[in-house]
Amino acid sequence: MSAREKILGKLRSAPRPFGELKPIAERRHMIPAQDLSPGEQLQVFIAEAEAVGCIVYQLDENSAFEQIMELIGDDRSVLSWDASQMPFAGLHGMLDSLGVTVAAPDAGDVRVGISGVSAALAATGSLVLESGPGRSRSASLLPDVHIVLMQKEQITPDLETWQDAQRAAGYPAFTKASSATVITGPSKTADIAHQLVKGAHGPREVHVMILGAAPLED
Repeated sequence: MSAREKILGKLRSAPRPFGELKPIAERRHMIPAQDLSPGEQLQVFIAEAEAVGCIVYQLDENSAFEQIMELIGDDRSVLSWDASQMPFAGLHGMLDSLGVTVAAPDAGDVRVGISGVSAALAATGSLVLESGPGRSRSASLLPDVHIVLMQKEQITPDLETWQDAQRAAGYPAFTKASSATVITGPSKTADIAHQLVKGAHGPREVHVMILGAAPLED
């Protein structure tokens, strides 16, 4: 018997850990759930997203396009999800009319990426992105500037509520998407000497544009 077979044999014959644990009867929310109206939930999402470093806008499509072009500046190409996967149907045509092309998903020198979202989590200001056909991961991970287009109806209270919806639907974010990513603010790390560095492994800026939502009154 080889050493490998001996080791595997001991592992297989060992008592299984935690065999007596009962299934979870009640799943608690990481952040206490609140009973909020859609308008209140929108306000909470905006406040939490801004608190983690996102720049949030409430715009109609015309104003959103103007803001997108301001962020693109003199660049002639962007990374982007396919038009069919975005809540802004005419975006790609408008970009093309101004000479801005959508680069191949593996283009590593593009400064701006544009994506939609699968959900937005009010409790933490997080964004859930499911990758797959027409929804490249690179659009949200490679560029320095990530522009997110979403509708207020995509806001859900928290991660646990999103997970419950996934469970009820058969986990499509994990069975039909190639990956699901939860993004909370711009990329940052403090691993080295506890010095905060932004953009170490992803975008330095995250601009969240909520389409069709009326701006909040001061």
